[in-house]
Amino acid sequence: MTAAEALEKIYESLAADNAGLDDAIKDLKVALAAEGKKEAVVEPGRLAQNNRQGRKLMQSYFKKKGVTVVFAGA
Repeated sequence: MTAAEALEKIYESLAADNAGLDDAIKDLKVALAAEGKKEAVVEPGRLAQNNRQGRKLMQSYFKKKGVTVVFAGA
């Protein structure tokens, strides 16, 4: 699985009330490592809560899982 595919899986999970989110984060972490990337670039417009609080909550949760998140255009 590529990082882009893993991110798509995360977007789908977020749209489905976070169903399977932890597994999607694990997949993303593995894909990022395989591609030699250190952070995931997320499109803020695809988030359920595209506000500062929602973005910070996402960054915090992903960081606890070992994935650094940055937002496109930020």
